[in-house]
Amino acid sequence: MPYKIGRRPPFSERVTTLFAALSLLLLAGCAATPEPTAPFEPPVYPPPPAEPRFIFERTLLYNNDIEEMTGQQRFRLIATGEARQARGMVKPFDVAVHRGKVYVTDSVQRAVLLFDIPGKRFSEIGTSRPGALTKPLGIDVGLNGHLYVADISALRIMEYDANGQFVRRMGSKEVFNRPTDVAVSSDGTRLYVVDTGGVESETHNIVVFDLATGEAVKIIGQRGTEAGEFNLPLQVTTSLSGEWYVVDGGNFRVQGYNKDDGLKLAFGSIGRYPGQFARPKGIATDADGNIYVIDSAFGNVQIFNEAGELLLFMGQRGQSGIPGRYMLPSGIDVDEDGRIYIVDQFFRKVDIFRPYALGADEGYAADPIKRDE
Repeated sequence: MPYKIGRRPPFSERVTTLFAALSLLLLAGCAATPEPTAPFEPPVYPPPPAEPRFIFERTLLYNNDIEEMTGQQRFRLIATGEARQARGMVKPFDVAVHRGKVYVTDSVQRAVLLFDIPGKRFSEIGTSRPGALTKPLGIDVGLNGHLYVADISALRIMEYDANGQFVRRMGSKEVFNRPTDVAVSSDGTRLYVVDTGGVESETHNIVVFDLATGEAVKIIGQRGTEAGEFNLPLQVTTSLSGEWYVVDGGNFRVQGYNKDDGLKLAFGSIGRYPGQFARPKGIATDADGNIYVIDSAFGNVQIFNEAGELLLFMGQRGQSGIPGRYMLPSGIDVDEDGRIYIVDQFFRKVDIFRPYALGADEGYAADPIKRDE
């Protein structure tokens, strides 16, 4: 059964309600006229006076954030007096985006949640046999719209078509120890799978699959600290030019490879300063080859160029869950138009930021309301 909870209003609505309540209390206590409240200002990065590159656009929490009720549904709610039920995230982990369709893995609900922004619909994938998920973590989307999901409990990679229908499973307990993430190569022919291993395991590597056959064809890396070795690798991403990058969590670095699987570079170290890592986790690339790395301890995403040089960081650790504040960020993706999607497990949300030069009505994931205005 889908997870159902009471509807949580959008952030801007909650802010308005809070200030309205405070204003009433002030009137009742001292009959003074409350000071006008400032409107919500979406965070931008970098902050002023620097030239902005990204601006907060919206947060996805529930199906109500994108679904549009029909006239019949509204009539039913009015006639019965029922509250509109919302379906949202319980423990999201990773996100993948394809032409405005936002796919989020939820390890507790054992499903992939689809927020179809241009289609104004919400659905769940992987909830029924033969494609039922057990504990989905990492996810990626191929050029053909097919989904690839790492199921850490089932020790499988599950593939679904663009309509969410189960296609096949890849891998087995003989191949994997703890598969945690996947990434499709830029030409759509190979799938890179992170096998995180564990403290007691020596299986810390990348398993490469041929997507034509569904068979594992190569294993890259082993446990260690030297170049090309891994210690608790977590997530992987590919670039449009064929490179691929791995978050080498236990070594507090990112390792990058060329399209022929040769080691290209490594950057990062343990520390608390920009460009360093405390708990690196999610990773993504954009159309320019820049590399985005989530750090769960810092509560932010750091953006590096192809040479591993820090360009910018976005967000910070916070306990409120407002835009740009994160307690346990885990997954990230960058879509075709440059929009950034950040998953936070603690606040059960996906924050979306768009390039400052991109209009709110532009791109695949533009709000349909703004596009139609």
